[in-house]
Amino acid sequence: MRRPPFRADHIGSLLRPAALRQAYRAFNEGALDEAGFVAAQDAAIRDAIALQQEVGLVVVSDGEFRRASYWSRFVERTEGLSISESRFTFRDEHGRTLTFAAPLVIGKVARRQPLAVDEFGFLRDNANALPKVTLPAPSTMHFWRGSAYAAAGIYDSAPKFFRDLAAVYRAEIADLAAAGCRYIQLDEVALAMLCDPAVWQRIVDDGNDPAHLIHLYAEALGEAIGAAPPDMAVGVHMCRGNFKGKYLAEGGYDKIAKVLFGVPGVTHFLLEFDTARAGDFAPLRFVANDKGVVLGLVSSKSAVLERAEDLLHRIDEAARYIDKDRLAISPQCGFASTVAGNPLSEADQRAKLKLCVETARAAWRA
Repeated sequence: MRRPPFRADHIGSLLRPAALRQAYRAFNEGALDEAGFVAAQDAAIRDAIALQQEVGLVVVSDGEFRRASYWSRFVERTEGLSISESRFTFRDEHGRTLTFAAPLVIGKVARRQPLAVDEFGFLRDNANALPKVTLPAPSTMHFWRGSAYAAAGIYDSAPKFFRDLAAVYRAEIADLAAAGCRYIQLDEVALAMLCDPAVWQRIVDDGNDPAHLIHLYAEALGEAIGAAPPDMAVGVHMCRGNFKGKYLAEGGYDKIAKVLFGVPGVTHFLLEFDTARAGDFAPLRFVANDKGVVLGLVSSKSAVLERAEDLLHRIDEAARYIDKDRLAISPQCGFASTVAGNPLSEADQRAKLKLCVETARAAWRA
């Protein structure tokens, strides 16, 4: 499979339509049974598949419509995981902030049931394009609460925790592969957070070593995907936070580039480059020769539609540091990392996905 596998891609989550949001409310309030809730999800996913195929994408997701957030199902279905409050907050350019929940380890982690295999199966059976399945990166289960990532007495070291967690990923990826999945994407936020000087200093002030965390998380990522079959595309999406249009961090990829961009088993990286907060393209020179990059140039946080000529210019800028044949384009993140979604309309979402496809055709004649 080409690296990156497609010239136009998208990160996975899509805006939940009104009928699906209503179904979530009704189900949570006990007014809708599980069968009715699943039927609403099924219908919304079929429409989401149609949307992606109509705009010309040859890779599709289920919009993450069966998840309350991008990591929720992983936590719900993995033994030993629960949720608690994160140490960090989302923010925007006006100084407004939002708190959020994050995973908490409450026992030895183990996979007792499939995590996303059923999601893939429905997508496979209803799409004409290649299905992509997203999973939260291993660091998601460790970073957000600092040294309090686990309840007392569960794990006496982070490496032991990540060894157990890697077994969860390996079993899930094996089952996905057996079901026919050939494209997975891991959503990585913690490593992107470590690019932010303020976050870096906060970790130092807590008495921890952020440079050590970079290596820990990169190694955990490599271990998690280490048994993926050679014909499976494995993308890693780098995200600085995406919640109701707000973000968590800023800073270019310089601090993590040499370590992250060489992780074995990763076929390509899906990188945010939609604002100056993501830095310049220079770190792309460290991307290993066997890997590609999907440039996240189109914002999923704003309704403003980018200009195709500007996107083409930025692709050429990036090609100064990495061969253009190893590049592709996408939105910088999903449109709805949670059910709440970002401040865009479904029409805005369609226009941005279509823009990615049209820009890819112009840039690579693909």
